[in-house]
Amino acid sequence: MERITRFRAMAMLLVFAIILGLFGLRMYSVQFRGGGALVADSDTYTTYYTVKASRGELLDRNGNVMVGNRASYDLVFNNFVLTNSENPNEHLLRLVKMAQQLGVEYIENFPVTETRPYEYTLVEQSANWQGYFQDYLWALGIDSDISASRLMETLRSVYKLPDSWTDEEARAVIGLRYELKLRTDITNLSSYVFMEDVPDDILNAILELNVPGLDAAATTKREYYTTYAAHILGTYAAMDAEEWKVYKELGYKMDDRVGKSGLEKAFEEYLHGTDGRLARVVDKDGNIVSQYYVKEPVAGHNVETSIDLNLQIVAEEAMKQVHDSLVASNGTDGAGDGADVEGMACVVMDTRTGEVLACASYPTYNPATFNQDWPTMKDDPMKPTLNRALMEIYPPGSTFKVAMSIAGLESGKINRYTEIRDDGVFTKYSGSSPKCLVYSRTGGTHGYLDVAGALRVSCNYFYYVLGDWMDWDVVDATAKSLGLGEHTGIELGERIGQRANEETKKNNYSGSDAHWYKMDQVLASIGQSDHKYTPMQLCSYVSAVANKGTRYAATFMKRVVSADYSTLVEENTREVLSKTEMSNDTIAAVFDGMRQVVTSGSGASAFRGFDVAVCGKTGTAEHEAGGSSNGAFICFAPMESPEIAVAVYGEKAGSGAYMARVARAVLDYYFSADELSDSVAYENKVG
Repeated sequence: MERITRFRAMAMLLVFAIILGLFGLRMYSVQFRGGGALVADSDTYTTYYTVKASRGELLDRNGNVMVGNRASYDLVFNNFVLTNSENPNEHLLRLVKMAQQLGVEYIENFPVTETRPYEYTLVEQSANWQGYFQDYLWALGIDSDISASRLMETLRSVYKLPDSWTDEEARAVIGLRYELKLRTDITNLSSYVFMEDVPDDILNAILELNVPGLDAAATTKREYYTTYAAHILGTYAAMDAEEWKVYKELGYKMDDRVGKSGLEKAFEEYLHGTDGRLARVVDKDGNIVSQYYVKEPVAGHNVETSIDLNLQIVAEEAMKQVHDSLVASNGTDGAGDGADVEGMACVVMDTRTGEVLACASYPTYNPATFNQDWPTMKDDPMKPTLNRALMEIYPPGSTFKVAMSIAGLESGKINRYTEIRDDGVFTKYSGSSPKCLVYSRTGGTHGYLDVAGALRVSCNYFYYVLGDWMDWDVVDATAKSLGLGEHTGIELGERIGQRANEETKKNNYSGSDAHWYKMDQVLASIGQSDHKYTPMQLCSYVSAVANKGTRYAATFMKRVVSADYSTLVEENTREVLSKTEMSNDTIAAVFDGMRQVVTSGSGASAFRGFDVAVCGKTGTAEHEAGGSSNGAFICFAPMESPEIAVAVYGEKAGSGAYMARVARAVLDYYFSADELSDSVAYENKVG
């Protein structure tokens, strides 16, 4: 008897547990799915709204907001109020017709074409939305193999649409009913936002319709507060299917927006806030009885970037000025070079931290009107959307001679006093007789040069000989250590480029062309051959030289703070990526030569009258595109205690000396120095 009693008690407990489990499951479904609703009694309804968290701001290092948020309104539906109103379909039809009359689009994802003959458009949707549609059919007891035309007939009946309605009217209202049904008890999508970021006049016109359950919800929208830095700020938009696979693991909802490119993407983990959940109890007439937060929204963190917006503006404007000046000169500034100039890039870095102060590409665009301007920009041969600073690789030309000098001095092949006589034409190997540029132009030579003098006049012959003397593995290791052909550590995507060496040649060519000859390293010693680097790498490289061999990771982050600025979340700490051995003699010789470039060499005209001691190197590089040579200029300052490094590159700019003008403008701003000079000198001048 006692056993039977125990059995009955256990059975009753089990039944009770099952009932509690089912009730709990229902509560979970109601609270965490769709527009999740719980009927409190026959006259009220609790609807759960997603409250979007504000995204963090992107600021420059001085606190200037570059990308932030502005107040906005969305039109959001409460399905309970709508479906408990008289003639909900008529209200939806009035709403659709008003939107059409106003010429505004609204959000709707029903995967059937808008007109006959009806066809499914599922292939245009993500896997998740395709899954939502299948869940919708299952919830209504509709066979998933039903044709689009038959589905439309079925749904006209399900939603009791009048026979007098046109096909277009019925399709429009069914689309809205679909969205509302999905969020009632089928999916985990947030409340149905009918229209986002609604202008005041449109908002007022639609609200005057008094559509039951349609409310204006205060929110924020992303906004650019500058037209500069477009290539690095990036974009922010809805996720695609591939992004959703990644972000859903981080707790994102499928209809969340994310950073798609640039700093918006790089700092997504900081900028993204945590949405809240608002419970609102309403009666069937739509009156709010009470409301409370189930979960309060948490705004994203603010990211104070390393960018100095004013310096960024100076760099972009200086590139435009130099570009326009070269085009207007029609080649009169020097042997016809540079009049066919195309794109440019400029990167500015704090040598002491690796923080990028400016990263500019020319031509550029307005990030706020990117979508509107895209049809025109995508066919522009100047490629205004290309981030040349990070995503284009170029031959470095004579800027590579700095690395070559360090390799030669540190290997012991030369010392700071070693002199090599410039014979004009390098004839050691048959089949190729490369010339010093000054010999090609004037028939003269530079005579005897030490390494500092060779840097000053950028003597190709000096480096042909040095290249011939060197073990190229030593040169390659030095270039690698200084950051050429290596990741810079920057948070944005970047191309790696390539160093000219045996491995690169094998990868780039086939047959006998793939063999690494002694003559290859002779040509590579002046920055030609297969060398190709980004302007960001060139800036990282010259910054490492300024640091006497220490290369810091490049970064766009200065610090991350909470939304109210009360808490420091993270701060940039210097990261050493590599170190290059540089003796005091090597430093003295290289710094002296780079200083002479600016005082009496090819960069002198741009820096005439400049009070700060700048060390620089120009580069003029041949390329495969035809036209004028490319121009490059790298520098750092002050010489005795470097703070800032600059790299400027110009496609078909004719001469690195022209690029020195851009660097001068940047340093003028940084040091509050004088105006830049208009005149330009060429490399390899006799001296």
